[in-house]
Amino acid sequence: MQLLTIFLIALSLSIDTFTLSLTYGLIVIPKKTCITTSLTVGIFHFIMPLLGYKLGNILKTYVNINEKYILIIVLILIIIEMIKSLNEETKEHKLNLLNILLFSLLVSIDSFTLGIGINYITNKIYLSSLIFFLVSSIFTYLGFKIGKFVGNKLKKTSKLFGVILLIIITVYLICKP
Repeated sequence: MQLLTIFLIALSLSIDTFTLSLTYGLIVIPKKTCITTSLTVGIFHFIMPLLGYKLGNILKTYVNINEKYILIIVLILIIIEMIKSLNEETKEHKLNLLNILLFSLLVSIDSFTLGIGINYITNKIYLSSLIFFLVSSIFTYLGFKIGKFVGNKLKKTSKLFGVILLIIITVYLICKP
């Protein structure tokens, strides 16, 4: 069940990456840039939960709080942010190195905050980060490719799917003893 939960969270965290790369897919982007951006996003989704995990452990030594509550709060904040972004229009930008790094950082901040409370789900932080890396890299690449064909039609639907998935996971964690 831990692996399924981690995979579903990775899927939810990758939705914003997917929708943003859908938008970029509307622009003609060279295949090399698609691959570079996808891998960079994956690397950030690998590193950020590890940093959050380290910060969570440091905070845990100073503040005695249950990881379950931290994780639930973080998931609720991510859900709120995703709901707020449902109607936002994504601005069109070209992808140079700086934009790729900013793109990767912005879509992986939620992975950082999730890392703070991930102890509640699993103690296999490296496996979780690897799953986040793989799923986010694949979803970024798919977003670029699908964006060429579909355009903005899937953007809102995929964000809504991510919100629903995170709500289900959050309710599950709240009900879990």
